[in-house]
Amino acid sequence: MKDLLDARGCGIAAAVSGQAQRRMRGWAAKYPGLYDKPEFDPALYGTLAQAASFSGPWYDADQLDAANKTCLWAFGLDWLVDYQAKSEDEVSALIGRVKAVAAGEAEPDDELTAFLAELRDDLPDDPALRGIWRDELGVMLDGMAFEWRWKSDGPRPDLDGYLDNADNLGFSFVFFAHWIANGATGDFPALREASRVVQRVLRLVNDLGTYERDLKWGDLNALLLPGADKAAVEARVETLMDDARRLLAPLPPEHGVYMRRQMEFCAGFYGVTDYWGAEL
Repeated sequence: MKDLLDARGCGIAAAVSGQAQRRMRGWAAKYPGLYDKPEFDPALYGTLAQAASFSGPWYDADQLDAANKTCLWAFGLDWLVDYQAKSEDEVSALIGRVKAVAAGEAEPDDELTAFLAELRDDLPDDPALRGIWRDELGVMLDGMAFEWRWKSDGPRPDLDGYLDNADNLGFSFVFFAHWIANGATGDFPALREASRVVQRVLRLVNDLGTYERDLKWGDLNALLLPGADKAAVEARVETLMDDARRLLAPLPPEHGVYMRRQMEFCAGFYGVTDYWGAEL
């Protein structure tokens, strides 16, 4: 596992990314009501696939399926919660349906939950691993609901409170879906702690890169919080990156290096663009 890719390594990662992109577009085509929108343009699938393949260039497309499929599903969920839901009751009902389907307590009743049932059925039969998956999903869902309330009627949190709710981003949920699909090895508490710090970094680099879009779309952003100017947010990113690298360093490379590369890939990516496609 080389930390830096030579040209041949970049070519292999790009090829895996291309395979993954085609698979993602195939998954999305099964659910046109969810994904047949200009915001889900070809570049979104391509850049999401690149994030996984260049972060874990030792993985093939099969090994990245869980990460890519889960990430795509989470983007569909995010669209429904952040941009389609018109009331807190609507958000609560959506989240309740998702949790029920994830637990096998209800049948899918729309495209989002049908896709989720696919993810659930892809999991190994191990009850403990399925429990971790449901727990991570639940934390993400609760974070999304919390942010929706902040965005809709406030009051808005300070930067610390905002970062405490970084699970709404979904990085940890996607990572643990990937982890489960690829053997679920290593120290789970240490992985979970590290993933949470990486997730906070990604929350902030995302906000730095998407500020103008968030203003247009009416989304919450760290730069819109009381006392959180660009300099303060950038300083917090640097501190959190140092914390993340410290926590990631002792982890097995397939986990620690993968998460560090995800963090650094996204820091570079959001310095140029973001994943969403056409403007509203």
